[in-house]
Amino acid sequence: MTGNKSRRAFIYQTGLATVGLFFFKKGSSKSWLVGSNNADRYKIAVADIMILKRQKIGEFELIKELGADGVEVDMGGLGNRESFDNKLADPIIRKQFLDKSKELNIQICSLAMTGFYSQSFAKRATYKKNIQDCLDTAKAMKVNIVFLPMGVNSDLEKQPELRSVIIERLKVAGEMAKEANVVIGIETTLNATQELKLLKEIGSPNIKSYFNFANALDAGRDLCSELMILGREYICQIHCTDTDGFWLQNDPKIDMRKVKNTLEKMQWRGWLVIERSRDAKDPRNVRYNFTANTAYMKKIFQKRDY
Repeated sequence: MTGNKSRRAFIYQTGLATVGLFFFKKGSSKSWLVGSNNADRYKIAVADIMILKRQKIGEFELIKELGADGVEVDMGGLGNRESFDNKLADPIIRKQFLDKSKELNIQICSLAMTGFYSQSFAKRATYKKNIQDCLDTAKAMKVNIVFLPMGVNSDLEKQPELRSVIIERLKVAGEMAKEANVVIGIETTLNATQELKLLKEIGSPNIKSYFNFANALDAGRDLCSELMILGREYICQIHCTDTDGFWLQNDPKIDMRKVKNTLEKMQWRGWLVIERSRDAKDPRNVRYNFTANTAYMKKIFQKRDY
């Protein structure tokens, strides 16, 4: 009996590893990482822009020091430029980043177009070039998820009249992403039911939700219910922090063990990316805040005890 159980466990784990390898090689749009233990199922990353290392080679050493598994690399400033101030468009710099990533075993989990927090995705004339520049960089770096926020100037809660143009543009972006074999994760302030409706209207397997805890919490919505409504298939990656004030372990609005149980029920797997949740007493201290949040997230999501 024991032998049969061991054999079944071996076959199951081998099968999971094979599936995971297939997704990796094919750059699948599936969001979750398939593995036989918690550390494989959930990976913890930090956004480089939030640790003041936006597109700086030193971010890898710092991420290693913070204890994270990976980094979300920003595409650079946007402002009034035609496109991003993207140093990674230079193949020499890009190779330096890839080499350092490999050397320190710090994975680049996603590229972020945070310039769209302030720039209008709905109205910007060069949006196609901006998207293409990000997709080209992602493809060259073998990164299969990019982050696109619908920022203050494309906020569908406050500007619902932009809905049709945003859907039209995201359909275009979805076709571009499909060609590049990359998933674009969008962030909106919509509740989960409304965001799911939006994603279904867009109708692209390459446009998913990049879920942000802070949006739900700031609006007083139940975090776990929002995750369940969107579901596994529609969430490609998660920004797993709240607005600043408390470390994650001290945040009265988040029951992280409940969050993990919810993601387990959903059978979601993937990257949890730390942005904020800095202690209000010392918000500028990068090592103080991000070491604590990284350690806590790894304790909850990568230890078998939890």
